[in-house]
Amino acid sequence: MARINIPHRGWVLVCDGAKALILQNEGTLELVNLKLVDVLEHDGAAAHELGRDRPGRVHESLGESRSAVEMADPHERAEAAFLKRVADELTGILQERQARSLVLVAPPKALGLLRQAFPASVRTIAKQDLAKELTGLPISQIERHLAGG
Repeated sequence: MARINIPHRGWVLVCDGAKALILQNEGTLELVNLKLVDVLEHDGAAAHELGRDRPGRVHESLGESRSAVEMADPHERAEAAFLKRVADELTGILQERQARSLVLVAPPKALGLLRQAFPASVRTIAKQDLAKELTGLPISQIERHLAGG
């Protein structure tokens, strides 16, 4: 795995669909020392609270046939809403602190949703990403993964 370069005072977002760690490098490019700035967590409603309705049915305009209507997965909707909230909050922090570097670390699907949710100003500073699930690891292990180890 290639090394991810995080400059001094560079930002790192490590997240998945339920938890986000906002970190900043207090070390150097060579010796990364990530410090936790904020943690955001999804309030994870149980599956039965998100809905278990059967798909609706549609009557065709011709004939007697009916078709099932595909329902959006409530977990996916909740995850997308959480990632949008993360993107909005991180955008505010990055603009306030005039950030120039951002590394995104998230599973591939979450990376795609985040990139769509960020405004152009954040997408331009998010030059590096790592498609991995690291939110459950301690910060020291996250640093090792980013260092290519």
